[in-house]
Amino acid sequence: MVKSIIYTLIAIALSLALFIFTEAFLKSTFNDFYASCDALYDKILARSAMQEDAKAVKSFWENTKKHLHIFIPHNDVSVIENTVNELCGLIYAEQYDMALAKTEVLRGAAKALPSTYSLKLENIF
Repeated sequence: MVKSIIYTLIAIALSLALFIFTEAFLKSTFNDFYASCDALYDKILARSAMQEDAKAVKSFWENTKKHLHIFIPHNDVSVIENTVNELCGLIYAEQYDMALAKTEVLRGAAKALPSTYSLKLENIF
């Protein structure tokens, strides 16, 4: 009986540690992604964004998404990837107004997604 209680407490503690690590990792990752999108947004506003700037955001996302598949569903990762690819095409075509809109979508996703997967009561029920 005592062993069962100890094993249960250990399982709860390990689960909480995993949840806390996941939340911290997602917040850190998406804060970095937001910062790169924000820098690109400023360059697009100034109409000085180059293809290399968009490729830097795309490269950051491609390196990051490998680790995110463990924590969030593929659909969320895929939507961001598609938006990043569209953004690269818009900057290449120098359609800065549309690129601003896509960058705003990426910034919004970077702010919203971590809280979607955090350990909150509304996410559990």
